[in-house]
Amino acid sequence: MTTELSPDTLTGRLERARQDYRDLAGLGLSLDLTRGKPAPQQLDLSEELLSLPGGRHTAADGTDVRNYGGLQGLPELREMFAGVLQVPVGQLLAAGNSSLELMHDCLVHALLSVVPGAKSRWVEQERIAFLCPVPGYDRHFALCERFGIDMIPVPMTPDGPDMETVERLVAEDPAIKGIWCVPKYSNPDGVCYSEATVARLATMSTAAPDFRIFWDNAYAAHHLTDEPVEIADLLAACAGAGTPDRAFVFGSTSKITAAGAGVAFFGSSPANVQWLLGNNAKRSIGPDKVNQLRHVLFLRDADGVRAHMERQRALLQPKFEAVARILEAELGGTGLATWTSPRGGYFVTLEVPDGCAAEVVRRAGEAGIVLTPAGATHPYGDDPRDAVIRIAPSYPGLAELEQAIEGLAVCVRLVGYEQQAR
Repeated sequence: MTTELSPDTLTGRLERARQDYRDLAGLGLSLDLTRGKPAPQQLDLSEELLSLPGGRHTAADGTDVRNYGGLQGLPELREMFAGVLQVPVGQLLAAGNSSLELMHDCLVHALLSVVPGAKSRWVEQERIAFLCPVPGYDRHFALCERFGIDMIPVPMTPDGPDMETVERLVAEDPAIKGIWCVPKYSNPDGVCYSEATVARLATMSTAAPDFRIFWDNAYAAHHLTDEPVEIADLLAACAGAGTPDRAFVFGSTSKITAAGAGVAFFGSSPANVQWLLGNNAKRSIGPDKVNQLRHVLFLRDADGVRAHMERQRALLQPKFEAVARILEAELGGTGLATWTSPRGGYFVTLEVPDGCAAEVVRRAGEAGIVLTPAGATHPYGDDPRDAVIRIAPSYPGLAELEQAIEGLAVCVRLVGYEQQAR
C-alpha cells in the first residue's frame, strides 16, 4: 500500500501533516462516527408511526392486537417482509424489536435445548466454536464472548467469506457449530455474497450435524444506488441441497423505521421455526402486536417498504458520496489508505498501513473525532494487522461528516508519514 518517498519529500509531507493536525486539534471538534445509527432526519421519516394505530386494534384476520398470543406475529406484516428477507411467509416470524435479541435467544436456546439435528445440547459439549468472517460485526463477536463460544477468523473476499477455508474447517471440526454472515452490504465492507458462495454454504459437508448459518440480513433493503443488489436465496438453496435446517435468517426494521421500536424477524425451516416458537412460548406471551399493526398501517405493503427506503436513500447517499470524495481528494495517490465503495448498507471500511489503525483512532479522538475502536471489526478486538478502521457516515449532518472525514484524513497522513520516517 505504501508509496516510497525520497527523504526530502517525506520530511516535507510529515511537517505539513503535523501542522494540519495542530490546526485540526485547535478547532475544538466534538464529532462521533462510532455507530451506524440513523440520523434524526431518517427517524423523522417514520414520525407517523407515533400516531398509529389510532383507534384501530384488530389485525386483518380479526386478531385483537391488545391481547395475548400470536407468537408468530401478524400475517400481513410477515407477508410484507417475506420477499425482502427471502423467506416463505409460513416460515417467517415477526417477533420483538431487535434481530440481535433473536440471535442472542437462538444461541441460548441452542445451548440449553436440542436444536433439530443435534444429538445433545451445546452446553453439554466440551467446546463450541463459530466461524467469523473478518472484518465483521462487533456485536456478533460480543455474543460469542458472552457465551464462551470460540471464534475462528475467516478472511472475507469480494464474494463473501473465503469458502475454501470455510469448507475445510467445517468438514474437519465437529465443534464448529456455526458461521456469522451479513450477506448483503456486509458490515463493514459492503460485500454482497455471490451466488456461488451461497450455493457452497448450502451444500458443504459439515462435521457437526447441527451446524447453523446465522444469516444476519440486516441491510436487505438498504440500497445506495439505482440498481439494488440481489443475492441468492439461502433458504431455498439449503432446502434444495438437503440441508433445510442449516440456515437461521434474521432481519429487522431497526434502520427502516424507529431503532429500538421496530420489529425483528426470524426465518428458517419449519422444524427450526417450531423449535424457536416452542422455546419462546416459555419466555414470552407474544410479541408487541400493537407495534406490528402500527408498522402494517404505516408501510402498507412491500411497495410501501421500497418507497420508504428510497426516501432513506435520498438522505444517506449524499453522505457516502461525500466520504468517497473527501478520501479521494485527501488520500488518493498517497499510498496511505484504501477504502470501500459500498452499494448499500451503513459503513465504509478504511484500511491504513499495517500497525497504524489504533494510532489513527487515538489521534482522531484527541482531536475530537471519535471512531469505532481499532480492532472492533475482529474477534476479541484483535486485528492482527492493526489496519482496519470502520467509518459510520449515517448519523452526523453532512457538514459535520465532511469535517470529520477531512480530520480523519489528516490523522491518516500524520500517522502514516510518521511510520515511514522511523
